Amino acid sequence: MMDIPVGIATTISGGVVGLVLGLVGGGGSILAVPLLVYAVGVTSPHVAIGTSAIAVSMSAIGNVVGHARAGNVKWRCAAVFASAGVFGAVAGSVVAKALDGQKLLVLFGALMIIVGIAMLRIRSTAGNPKVRLSMTTARELLPLLLSIGFAVGLLSGFFGIGGGFLIVPGLMFATGMPLTMAIGTSLVAVAAFGAATAASYAVSGMIDWPMASLFVLGGLVGGIAGVAFGKALAARKRALNLTFAGLVILVGLYVVVRGTVPLFAA
Repeated sequence: MMDIPVGIATTISGGVVGLVLGLVGGGGSILAVPLLVYAVGVTSPHVAIGTSAIAVSMSAIGNVVGHARAGNVKWRCAAVFASAGVFGAVAGSVVAKALDGQKLLVLFGALMIIVGIAMLRIRSTAGNPKVRLSMTTARELLPLLLSIGFAVGLLSGFFGIGGGFLIVPGLMFATGMPLTMAIGTSLVAVAAFGAATAASYAVSGMIDWPMASLFVLGGLVGGIAGVAFGKALAARKRALNLTFAGLVILVGLYVVVRGTVPLFAA
């Protein structure tokens, strides 16, 4: 049975991830693994990754509804991208499970630093909102959707993350769709990748289900608060993104140091 302090820490950690997702959108779930390891105290990096994958998938499913109602989901593109990525996610998770947990954490920290730096860049919002996958455009779009989808899924499964920060630019590159539609469409892939990764870890018994439930619960509450705060701070969206990018870089550095310097790991 889970200790009450651990349950509280798990719920709060999920709330933090949900809050960040509501405030800045994609990329917030990258904080899930460090929070589970260092704030909650999960001793196995593999269990932390498997457990966070559930939360990532559930969060994406919850958020895709609003984007679908707003017409921001290109379902055919999403289906192809996600289908290819699921195979990549399963392959990536199999490789990750065979890797030493501490080495995996160091690589995860390095990824966080790269993601944080990438988030500092201003992304173009332009694109073609009428783009669609059809018999006419399949010859041009299918190869890119399949190849990029598989590659992003591979990284998503390896690190146990949603991969939205890679999926969004990948979709824009593959199809030419605008940023708002790429964000909405990416959530379908995030949900699929998270579910595939979680299933792989579940088969190996590397998911703490009670902890995952509390994390998701906290994430839902935090997400509601994050959306509300996000609307109130809409004029400061760029400042929020820069602040979050800096936070991701700092946490990534901390994870790398904790994993590579014995003095900090003691």
